[in-house]
Amino acid sequence: MKLFISTMTLVLGATFATTAMADSNVCMPAGEMKAALTDWYGEKPVAAPTEAKEQLWVSQETGTWTMIKGFSDGNACVIAQGDDWMTGADQDQILAQLQD
Repeated sequence: MKLFISTMTLVLGATFATTAMADSNVCMPAGEMKAALTDWYGEKPVAAPTEAKEQLWVSQETGTWTMIKGFSDGNACVIAQGDDWMTGADQDQILAQLQD
């Protein structure tokens, strides 16, 4: 019985830890987010924000990219990020694929 309780405790703990990590986003005031993307990563916006207040930032030098979403409370959150941005690719087509 003790083994069963210990096993269940471990399983439930792992489940809650995984859920908490999956739900955590990097969010901060939008001005700070933009400054961080520019200063720390050398990223610049590719286009104006979409109607959904999503904006893609890219570094042509390092190939990093970050998709952020703005909120009406003045905060912005990272919703996707990656490496190996394809410089010279059709930016509008790539942006559309990221939003699908």
